Amino acid sequence: MKRAPVKPALMIFAGVLLVAVLLVVGYLGGRSRAPASASAGNAASAPEAGGKKVLYWYDTMVPQQHFDKPGLSPMGMQMVPKYADEGAAKDIVRIDPATVQNLGVRTAPVERRVLASAIRVPGTITWNLRQATIISARVDAVVSKLDVRAPYTEVKAGEPLAELLAPQWNSALAEYRALEQARSADARELRSAARQRLQVLGLTPADIQSSRHGAGAAITLHAPQAGVVTTLDVREGQRVTAGQTLMTVNGLSTVWIEAALPQAAAGTVRSGTPVVVTVDALPGRSFHGTVETLLPDVDAVTRTQRARIVLDNPDGALSPGMFATVQLNPTPDAAVPVVPDDALIATGTHTRVILAEGDGHFRAVSVRIGRAAGGYTEILDGLAGGEKVVVSGQFLIDSEASLSGALERLNDTTAKPVPAASAPMPGMPMGGKP
Repeated sequence: MKRAPVKPALMIFAGVLLVAVLLVVGYLGGRSRAPASASAGNAASAPEAGGKKVLYWYDTMVPQQHFDKPGLSPMGMQMVPKYADEGAAKDIVRIDPATVQNLGVRTAPVERRVLASAIRVPGTITWNLRQATIISARVDAVVSKLDVRAPYTEVKAGEPLAELLAPQWNSALAEYRALEQARSADARELRSAARQRLQVLGLTPADIQSSRHGAGAAITLHAPQAGVVTTLDVREGQRVTAGQTLMTVNGLSTVWIEAALPQAAAGTVRSGTPVVVTVDALPGRSFHGTVETLLPDVDAVTRTQRARIVLDNPDGALSPGMFATVQLNPTPDAAVPVVPDDALIATGTHTRVILAEGDGHFRAVSVRIGRAAGGYTEILDGLAGGEKVVVSGQFLIDSEASLSGALERLNDTTAKPVPAASAPMPGMPMGGKP
């Protein structure tokens, strides 16, 4: 008995299986293409909302993705409609007023106000070098005694500092005293010349009066003013030469403060600008003074310019080396247009704001900014005052402006030249809240 052939049956089964697979693939492919065609059809025959034709819906976080019906986007955000007539006017962006309200877009008027001009900068207290006096040897001498033996010793005016043995001084003093009892006119002229010689040799009237007689008599040097001996360069028994510095006495009735001013603030500070100084070591006390001068050099590391301030220090409470906080109060300027800092949108080429024109219409305007103080920034060009600017929700409006091409028209320098202004990151609101 012969068996039936197997190959034809297998071929028939394989053919049937292939046809089934093709049918399944065709069905699935048709389903995957169906939404796209439906989306195209819906875009062509989109519903109307409020009398305006809706082209599509989109997520403001990902505006390049379009959807054919409202709802939640894949990111979980509520989608907003794109109308057919939006962007028809140049530089105008329109957003549904309900969407604006739901997203909490806030506006603020462009005001004209005087910016707060107070400037707070760090400072350091230093010696007033105009009160520094150098005590030096006018002749060759030997330091026989030191009344001040350590630096930073406080002295009073007229207090003895040191005693010197100087043959040249002694001979001049002996000559002067020999003529004290002279009566003739020639002798009096010689006595006057001897006294002038003593003054040239560095002896003051007090030194001459207190000097002792004899070949070994020492000359006592006295403090010319009250203050502090800031440097002491000699010791007892040391031989000194004419012109050698013995010590330096610095007064403390006034002190200097050197305040470090940023270059942007240095332009508003002038000689005579009033200041208020506070010191951490003296809580509750403040010292008032004025700027004496702006020093002509700029620090190469910090890029700051120093302002020299003179302060009275009658009780000696301020000591050189103290850290101080200096508040400078320049003369207030005239009122200028200002906007909140949150309203500024800075890019790599310029700075702009979003104007709210009512009924959901917004417009991007390029501005040139100036000084900033107290949360407001001066507008030098682009706004006159009275307009309304957006201070939160700029991200949504920026997305709409990018879709409608309003920003491209704003950035067209051939149509509207705009001064450049530096900023942190392109398209990122400066302090704005999305």
